[in-house]
Formats: sequence, structure tokens, C-alpha cells
Amino acid sequence: MVIKVHGIPLSTCTARVLLCLCEKGLQYKLVPVDVENSAHKKPPYLSLNPFGQIPALEDGHVKIFESRAICKYLTRKYNETRITIDLLGSSSLTDSTLVDTWMEVESHQFNPPTQACTHSLNKIIEIELRNLAKVLDVYEERLSEYKYLGGDFYSMADLHHIPYLVYFIRSSKSSFVTSRPCVNAWWNDISSRPLHRLKLWNS
Repeated sequence: MVIKVHGIPLSTCTARVLLCLCEKGLQYKLVPVDVENSAHKKPPYLSLNPFGQIPALEDGHVKIFESRAICKYLTRKYNETRITIDLLGSSSLTDSTLVDTWMEVESHQFNPPTQACTHSLNKIIEIELRNLAKVLDVYEERLSEYKYLGGDFYSMADLHHIPYLVYFIRSSKSSFVTSRPCVNAWWNDISSRPLHRLKLWNS
């Protein structure tokens, strides 16, 4: 059975799932969702995600939504692939706990301000940029001690950041990343991984 991803590449959440599939070397089919005509808010798509958001994944009889949950599922199920990178740090309790911690940081601390800066009005952006600066200052300290957020190995904690950072780094606010040497080095590393050379954001 071919893994099906319902979404669009320009969606940051869809891109997160595609990056995970790419890291694991898994074959998949991207099923475009006509979001402009609100296809994701209507049947039959709502049978895949009752909240009407993208992406959704079908793997045989398994149907999953929420991009971060999808990534965990893919990593756990297909742990023994030809590409055996351990994105969840499951080789030790300490490693897996640190990866979990920084995945939570991405979801609750990093994602809200970057998402707001991408989609909101100028007044809101000013507030969220201040919030983001505080988060990135924490990252700078963490990355001065470790190569990656979860430790000295690339993990899901790093991968989850890539989609929004792609858009953010192309904006006029890219200095929030580039002015922090350790954060910038980390970004250059995770964004240049060979497996990420997908045509996700080339338009």
C-alpha cells in the first residue's frame, strides 16, 4: 500500500510530514486538497480530519491527522527502513526525553510567534517578534552547547522547525535567525540536509 498524504506542499504542516517521509526514505503519494474552494471543510475530506485542516495521512487502513502526530507514527512504524535515522532518539530514555522536550518547545513556544508573524497584521507581528526573540535567545544558549536541539544528533525536534523557518528566513525579519551565530549555524545545517532537496518551497 502506498502512503497517501492529503494536503498541499506550501502548507507548513504538510511540508513537515513530507520532510519526515523523505528522511525515512519512504515512498508516498501527495493527494492535493483544493483548499481554495474549501474542500478540506467538506465531505469526503472530513472523514480524514474532522477538524477540516490539512494534512491527513492514509497508510492502508490507518488514518491520522495532526502533522506532528503523523511524524511520530511514521518514525515509530517505519523505524527499520533502509534509512535508519532515529528521529525520536529512542536508543535511550535520556535522548528520547530531550527530543520530546524540544518538540514541545517547538509546538508551544516557537510555532505560535512564527505562525503569527507569517499571517498577522503589523501590530500583532511586533508583539510576536518580541516573543520569538526570547525563544531564539533560549535556542542560542542551547545550541552553544549542542549541535542540535535534542543533543548532538539530528531529530524530530529539529525537523519540526523547518517549514516555518523556510518562510521566515525569506522574509525581512531573517536577521532574527542570522544574527544569532549558533541558531544560524543550526539553521544552515538542518536546511541543507540532502534529503530535504524537495521542490516544496521553490515557487
